[in-house]
Parts: sequence; C-alpha cells; structure tokens
Amino acid sequence: MKSSSGPKQQIFSHLAEIAAALAHPHRIEIIELIAQGERSVEDLAERIGLSLSNTSRHLQVLRRARLAAPRREGKNMFYSLVSETEVVTLLGSLGRVGERNIAEIDQVLQAYFRARDCLEPVSRLALLERLRDGSVTLLDVRPADEFARGHLPGALNIPLDQLDAALGGFTENVQVVAYCRGPYCVLSYDAVAQLRARGVRAIRLEDGYPEWKAAGLPVET
Repeated sequence: MKSSSGPKQQIFSHLAEIAAALAHPHRIEIIELIAQGERSVEDLAERIGLSLSNTSRHLQVLRRARLAAPRREGKNMFYSLVSETEVVTLLGSLGRVGERNIAEIDQVLQAYFRARDCLEPVSRLALLERLRDGSVTLLDVRPADEFARGHLPGALNIPLDQLDAALGGFTENVQVVAYCRGPYCVLSYDAVAQLRARGVRAIRLEDGYPEWKAAGLPVET
C-alpha cells in the first residue's frame, strides 16, 4: 500500500491550501486589488464593500497560504502579493480554465463584456510595438492612486468617472488603447464604449497592468 504521507502527498496538501485560499470571490478580488500595488486593510474594505473584520479574516487566509504578506506602519496594516508574477499568472490560468469549461462564465462574458466590446483586443507585444512607433495613445482608466503605484510607459491616466469630461481631448485620427486592472475589469470595456460612441478609434489591451508587469514588460511609477 502506498503511503498517504509521502513527499508527493505533502506537496499536494500544501497546494490544496493555496486552492482553498482562492475558493472565495472576495479573496480573488482582494488579490486583483493588491496586484495593482500595496494596500491598507481599510482601503481594501472600502473598495470591496466589506467590514474591516471580514476583510481582515480574508487577508489572514491569504497570508496563511503565502499569497499575501503584511507590513505594519504605525497602527495601520498594509498587504501586498507574495511571488507577484506567479500569483498573477495563476489567476490568469484559473480564468482561462473557467472560460473554457464553465458555461455560466461564457454567458457573463457574452452578456456584459462582449456586448460592450466585441472587437479583438490588442496583445501586449503588439501594443509594445505600437508604443515604440508612437502610433497610439495609451489610456489608463484606473483610479489615480493605482496609476501612481505603477503603470504602462507613457500612459495617460483618466479614471473612468472623469472620462466623459475629457472626451473632447481625443481626436478621430488617433487610436486609443485603454487598459485597467485585468481581463475582467469592466473599466476598460466601459471606456472603449464611451470613446467609440464619440467617434474615437478605441480598443482594449488584452488584460491589464498586473499581467503586463508579470510578463516582465517595462512599467513606470
């Protein structure tokens, strides 16, 4: 009989702890937020719409699974991702498996995301080439504090709630590439829809800032 506590089983047990830590939508959302940069518990609670105690409990689960690490500053606790590139890649793989195998995810993609933008997004490498030849305007529609933590080179930051007032600054002969937090962030979809409604040639980046950074591409802070 094979041992149930051999080295392989021990590794699988630890991997199961990581999988269990991801098994809650709020914890996945927390990971998406701290993938933009370090955040305080209070900030996370406000953005997700949870109490401080509930947010702290979710963060403790992520901490025990070695997915997030705390830093104390006075009375405040801040969290950031551990092994940022690997965690962002893991979430990307999880999303691709879900899109392929779960019909309900595809229904949401069709009903909300693709209804706002049915065009093929631009890839990271294609965007990099366009940035080098200066043929696009790069638009970051995340909140200003996230932009300050890090952004794509040369990006213009106009948060989505300010975009309508800034639409007059875009012309029809310039292509705009919009990006936000990741592949399921609605901000870039809504931004592209607003821009196209005003006659601006707009397209999305295929994912967002964390995936760009995880791919080892240049960023600015």
